[in-house]
Amino acid sequence: MFPIRDHNPSQQRPWVTYGLIAVNAAMFLLTLPAVAGGEWLWTRLALYPLAVIQGELLWGLVTHMFLHGGIMHFAGNMLFLWIFGDNLEEQLGRLGFLAFYLAAGLVAAAAQIAAEPFSAIPMVGASGAIAGVMGGYLLLFPRAKVDIVAIFIVFFKVFTLPAWAVLGVWLAIQVFGGTTTPGGEGGVAYWAHAGGFLAGAALALPRFLRLGGTGFWARTHGHPPHPEVVYAPSRIPPVGR
Repeated sequence: MFPIRDHNPSQQRPWVTYGLIAVNAAMFLLTLPAVAGGEWLWTRLALYPLAVIQGELLWGLVTHMFLHGGIMHFAGNMLFLWIFGDNLEEQLGRLGFLAFYLAAGLVAAAAQIAAEPFSAIPMVGASGAIAGVMGGYLLLFPRAKVDIVAIFIVFFKVFTLPAWAVLGVWLAIQVFGGTTTPGGEGGVAYWAHAGGFLAGAALALPRFLRLGGTGFWARTHGHPPHPEVVYAPSRIPPVGR
């Protein structure tokens, strides 16, 4: 199951969100192994915890946020940014959102380095920064409606759940993965995800307080402060019907 959209329309064009997706797409294409020098560039721009601890390749703290390990890694991250980024950009402003995004990504990287400081395995992906976007979204719109797709072999069904359920379960999975995965193994940077998520909630806190804090929740009941989009029910019937 994975989210495909929310019911929280942005009231302005999220140009920074569009720009981040475009930069990630360009970097994904430029660092493909099939592109001349692509694999070398990917290797040089990845984040290596051990190197950072030793004061080397420090640019990886930022550049790793724009690299991905494959098409599914890239597509999944951009889908989450597309769903949740526009609303944070609207609340924080364009420059504020860009600063928020980069700061969440840096905290996420720091969390992963703290968890595995001697790892020489390259870390790449926008996941930590996007986890920050999700954390900020959860703080501001805990009951916003989010549609998720459940795939049942030959058909799929769209379910609508509150943001707190979708994002809360996602965070729980990251913490569980981080505590149960042996250190030093490649794969998912669970602590970067969890650290980015918590950083995003903390970074969004000033905006939340300016909106009235819990009074904002009381006024909106945790929903977006504007009318939600209503989608028609979606379901693909089994093959053969």
